[in-house]
Amino acid sequence: MKFLTLNTHSWMEDDPLTKLEDLCSAISHHLFDVIALQEVNQLMSAPTVHQALLVDFSSTNNEYPVREDNFAFLLQKKLQEKGINYYWTWEPSHIGYNSYDEGLAILSLKPIQETRSFFASKNTAYDDYKSRKVIGIKTADQWFFNMHLGWWQDGHDPFSDQWEKCTALFNTLEEPIFLLGDFNNPAHIKNEGYELVTKNWFDTYYLAEQKDNGFTVAEAIDGWAENKSGLRIDYIFSSQPVKTVSSRVIFNDINEPIVSDHFGVVVEIASYT
Repeated sequence: MKFLTLNTHSWMEDDPLTKLEDLCSAISHHLFDVIALQEVNQLMSAPTVHQALLVDFSSTNNEYPVREDNFAFLLQKKLQEKGINYYWTWEPSHIGYNSYDEGLAILSLKPIQETRSFFASKNTAYDDYKSRKVIGIKTADQWFFNMHLGWWQDGHDPFSDQWEKCTALFNTLEEPIFLLGDFNNPAHIKNEGYELVTKNWFDTYYLAEQKDNGFTVAEAIDGWAENKSGLRIDYIFSSQPVKTVSSRVIFNDINEPIVSDHFGVVVEIASYT
């Protein structure tokens, strides 16, 4: 099984349609079993997608409709044109860049059995970009949760509080769980979010038999304006030790073209140990 996580920075990139094509091409080549995408945007003013075009869509919450320029909808549509069918879901967390419904999407090659969504943040105001939701799907009797969480030192809504809410939900589930996403907590910083998560979760990067440097942020980006070096803040965690063949950075202009201000992470899992 191969899993991908990527903060898409959708519609904020230069030449975004070309980058959407590059993303589609890479997915059609690698055929990831599960894909978690963050910062998946749609204009709040765009027309709504007709329900007949959403046959492979599983809603987590009917509050916000899918619109015609939804980044995940267009990606899924382009993949269908290549003969590749993904089941998918999407839900926004907040208004992004003053004009977008900004949220999370998950795509799965296997049918979605169940969906979940909840606020990780204490703040739930839709017009506050620090409002953070988590969405999940159950497929093949495993849970996959897509995360885009806040910063450790945020006095308004700190990562530690968000992680506590996430843990409370995860503890109610019996099936194996994978967490994929942008955690906004670098792996090299001691006594902060990364160490909090890895007290009880397995980082597939360290489980992997083959790996690269793991850096998914190479320079200053939104949320990390002072950054001057490589950061590993995008992860795939497992609730159980899994035999992990490899963990690779993707969309870094070495392994597929750059499509976002984040690089992605691809993990190949062999089996449970």
